[in-house]
Amino acid sequence: MAVTCMSKPLLEVRDLKTQFKLSEGIVHAVNGVSFTLHEGEVLGIVGESGCGKSVTSLSLLRLVDETNGTVSGQVLLHGSSDAGAKGQNEPRDLLKLSKAQMEHVRGYDISMIFQDPMTSLNPLYSIGFQVAEPLRLHRHMSEADAREEAIRLLDRVGIPDPARRYSDFPHQFSGGMRQRVMVALALACRPKILIADEPTTALDVTIQAQILDLVRELREETGTAVIIITHDLGVVAEIATHVAVMYAGLIVENGRVGEIFAQPRHPYTRALMSSIPRLRAWPERLTTIEGAPPNLVKEIVGCPFEPRCRYRIARCVEERPDLVELSDGHRCACWLAQTGGLDRE
Repeated sequence: MAVTCMSKPLLEVRDLKTQFKLSEGIVHAVNGVSFTLHEGEVLGIVGESGCGKSVTSLSLLRLVDETNGTVSGQVLLHGSSDAGAKGQNEPRDLLKLSKAQMEHVRGYDISMIFQDPMTSLNPLYSIGFQVAEPLRLHRHMSEADAREEAIRLLDRVGIPDPARRYSDFPHQFSGGMRQRVMVALALACRPKILIADEPTTALDVTIQAQILDLVRELREETGTAVIIITHDLGVVAEIATHVAVMYAGLIVENGRVGEIFAQPRHPYTRALMSSIPRLRAWPERLTTIEGAPPNLVKEIVGCPFEPRCRYRIARCVEERPDLVELSDGHRCACWLAQTGGLDRE
């Protein structure tokens, strides 16, 4: 049965900030990100490399290295399945849980498909053992049942002859095959929330479509909410219900996919859209975004996109715009967009 989006909230992220202490100073990698994820919703997070997409996802699961990194704000998980938690109807702030409690959340309530499958899989254990492990720990399956379910999952993500390859090790798989194993591992416990960080990067278009279909089926069957991080706007257009555009550790625009793609309001979103080649009108020179992202070690007073923005006004230099709702569910952090100035451009 298909799941209707926006039925109830599963995750609320409020003013999330992630900082890293380096010899050069404090890097403000995530600088006040807020969003709500509902049951059955697929949120696509897009932006240039270094804008904070992956760090945001790692911060949600408290996977940031604590030796030089700090995370603040609130990450509220609703409807936790932790049987030992008091008041399960009350949201739990993941940033305040113990390490033992977070171990239960990871893989069961929230799963993640990591960007680099080679460093995410343990080279000392077979891929079958690694896929079966969360089934035994979280779903309390017997060894035989976990093996059977793991083989089914491997088959579902396109691993040829999964029963034989169950005992193989990560180094015996290609990059694309390892990525498929990571997808099977993330889907094993049918999580409430799935975070997918560039899940189709190493895959050919056929397997990419198969993986996206799997994610879509999981959402429709169980109401799983999905956060998909990608540079591919085509993937976002195909699978996402909502999109958040990040720049310099901030969400500068978010809303429903159809509305953002049809009428982007932030100059950075417009620049990203313009950089996509059009097959029917191939230009002599591809459109690029001039300049480079800001240095996040330095404090940004005004709009972080101002130095690269052709629409900038004096206020952009002096004051950072808040993320303001322009229409139903469509939010944008741009002074000119908020006053209707961009609509006249």
